Amino acid sequence: MKPYLANLLNSIVLILIGLWSYFGSETPSFTALIPVFAGVVLLAMVKPMQGGNRVVAHIVVTLTFLLLISLVKPLTGAIGRDSQIGVVRVVIMMATSLYAMIIFIKSFVDARVKK
Repeated sequence: MKPYLANLLNSIVLILIGLWSYFGSETPSFTALIPVFAGVVLLAMVKPMQGGNRVVAHIVVTLTFLLLISLVKPLTGAIGRDSQIGVVRVVIMMATSLYAMIIFIKSFVDARVKK
């Protein structure tokens, strides 16, 4: 998969599941919208990334990595509340972010090998 497609997939998942988390909660928290905002930013970077903008690609990788790390706290919170659906939502967001990271790193390695 091309890096911009992995970013597109990740951003859509972050937006949809983030909205589901917010609106599906009995006590919605504004922090549930953080993945939505991150997904919107990542979505806005798909086109420049597709065009080969390396600076944007590095920004996307950094943002995705920070988001992946920041999803650990909601995961532990969902586990602590014994919320199975909460765990599933966070794990899905983490999985797509991790998948995108793997694609990004593979792309950087492949570009380096070509030089």
